[in-house]
Amino acid sequence: MKKLDKLIIKTFVGPFIATFFVTLFVLIMQFVWKYIDDLVGKGLDTPVIMELLIYTSASLVPLALPLAVLLSSIMTFGNLGESFELVAIKSAGISLLRFIRPLLFFSIGIGISAFLFANYIIPIANLRAKSLLYDITNSKPAFNIKQGVFYGDIPGYTIKVAKKEADNKTIHQVMIYENPPGEKNPRIILAEKGTMELSADKRYLLFTLYNGWRYEERGTMRTQQGNEMIRLGFKKYVKPFDLQSFAFDRLPMDLFASNQQMLNVRQLDYGIDSLRRIDSSLIRTVNSYVTSRYPFYKWKDTGWVTKAVP
Repeated sequence: MKKLDKLIIKTFVGPFIATFFVTLFVLIMQFVWKYIDDLVGKGLDTPVIMELLIYTSASLVPLALPLAVLLSSIMTFGNLGESFELVAIKSAGISLLRFIRPLLFFSIGIGISAFLFANYIIPIANLRAKSLLYDITNSKPAFNIKQGVFYGDIPGYTIKVAKKEADNKTIHQVMIYENPPGEKNPRIILAEKGTMELSADKRYLLFTLYNGWRYEERGTMRTQQGNEMIRLGFKKYVKPFDLQSFAFDRLPMDLFASNQQMLNVRQLDYGIDSLRRIDSSLIRTVNSYVTSRYPFYKWKDTGWVTKAVP
């Protein structure tokens, strides 16, 4: 490698690395703004969000590389032209193709590396990113009761709080409509005030209610005869709510492994061959059971259609 080749490659590598990471950052921000509504309000931990961004950034590398090569090439030759080094190279009798040859070989190496990266790394990153994004978008929003609004995200319960104090813990004028799955008669709990706090294992939300009533009707809903209305007064009542449905659960990644974005070239070839065999089998089945028994092709002349139907 001559000094000219070292000079051009050294001038190219710095802008290439800078523009690559800037372009990758812009593409990641575009992804974040696209799915911002699915990410906000879910109570996700920082490691989960970082994992999603890392796997997504791997799938964006093929988009960032061409832009980085283009911008860094413009910057490289612009800097050489600004310092009159291109003039010196041309005056020395070196052709244009000769002094861009190192960048040509460097770009070919980038292309080969990009293909290997897209074939072996990106399918795995897509599998993890798509499965994680599916789990995030299908998870429930974080538990958040607003004052004066009916909250019904807990299965079997509808909660309304007239007022919440600044500590986000003390509540006033609480109404809980309870109708668990499998039970016919609902129950209503009314309380003047109370507090809400998480249990030690963060599995349950505990409502500690004060000075209220609990109403329950026993009997059948179709007839009012023989039904009982039970009213229970209390000074203090603790009502637990199971928050298991708000937990962030991960589905097995094997459910997404058959998608074409999660397969490399060899796996795609195998899938194409399998689809061709299935297609051939369907064609043989149609020929055996339909074409041979209902030979519509024999009546190609449609002149009889114009005749009046008796």
